[in-house]
Amino acid sequence: MTSRSSEPTASGLVAGAECAEFGRHYLYPGALFAHREPHLVTTVLGSCVSVCLWDAAARMGGINHFLLPLWNGEGLPTPKYGNIAIVKLIEKIRALGAEGRLVAKVFGGASMWENTEGLLAIGQRNIELANDLLDQHRIPVVGRDLGGPAGRKIIFNTGDGTVLLKRQRALRPDAD
Repeated sequence: MTSRSSEPTASGLVAGAECAEFGRHYLYPGALFAHREPHLVTTVLGSCVSVCLWDAAARMGGINHFLLPLWNGEGLPTPKYGNIAIVKLIEKIRALGAEGRLVAKVFGGASMWENTEGLLAIGQRNIELANDLLDQHRIPVVGRDLGGPAGRKIIFNTGDGTVLLKRQRALRPDAD
C-alpha cells in the first residue's frame, strides 16, 4: 500500500483530498445504511452478518448489520433481526432509486465460542437466513466471507460496490 489513506475505491486506495468526495459512516449492530451519494461504510462483525447490496446501473448500494436471524413477533421488528434487516435494506435501496439488478456480498457469521450448536449457533443461523432470503428475492451473491472462528472488519464503498475486509484474531484458543 503506497497511499496515505486506507479507504477503498474502485481502483484501490484513495489519497488525501480525493477522500473528501465520499461520505463516511460507521454502521452499528442492528442498523442499516443506504444513500444516493457514495459512502465508505465501516462495521465490525463477529457472529453478526452484514449484507451489502449494490445496483451497478444506479451506482448505489446499502448495507445492514444484523445480530439475530429471526424476529419472533414480540416487540418492535427492528433491523437487529436478519429477516427484517434484509427486507428493509432492499426496500430502502429501491426507494432511493435503484432500479437495476441488485447483487449481494455477505460477511460475518463467525462462531465466536466453543461448543455452539443448535440455537446457540447464532453465526451459522445468521448465514443460513441471509442465504435463504437473498435466494427468495432472487439476488445473486457475488462475494462472501462467512463463518470460521474470527470476526471481521469491513469497509463497503456504496459508490462502486467494493468491500475491504480484515479478519480479526480468533478469540477461541482452539482456533488457528
